[in-house]
Amino acid sequence: MRGVQRLVKEMTQMRYSCLVLVMLGILLIVGGVLLASGILGPLRQSALPQPRIYAYRDWQSMGVQLHPGDLVHIRARGEWLYTPGEYHGPEGHARYPAPMFYPIPHVAGGVLIGRIGETGQPFVVGRGGSIGVGEAGLLYLRINDDLLSDNAGYVTVEIEVTRAATPVP
Repeated sequence: MRGVQRLVKEMTQMRYSCLVLVMLGILLIVGGVLLASGILGPLRQSALPQPRIYAYRDWQSMGVQLHPGDLVHIRARGEWLYTPGEYHGPEGHARYPAPMFYPIPHVAGGVLIGRIGETGQPFVVGRGGSIGVGEAGLLYLRINDDLLSDNAGYVTVEIEVTRAATPVP
């Protein structure tokens, strides 16, 4: 009798193990399909309601295509580490002006800056403002610094574009 009980118990454990393996297999297949389709995985910058501009990264595309005559409104907030031990906002560090070798010299070091297109002229964004668009291109943002690897943190931005009533040639 004990042999039969042991056999029933072992068969029950095997069924349970098989069921667990089948469930894991299904989860792996579903997860793989979701990951491959882009439903799971890291979010794209353009999918964020407020894109993040990381202090330790170079020019970061906002995924916003601008055209001549457009008016782009940017608002930024948050904190990042530009000076060792001192976090500050997108307005930059009040006591440390940017030296000549920064992307934009003679403005606050660590200020949020932008450009339009891969080779566009950089401009100061700071906490925000409105910028008239002269040339077509993607909007890029970054911190005004030369050495990015010692920075930390991020600021978030809200971007709104007012399209030109008639396209400017």
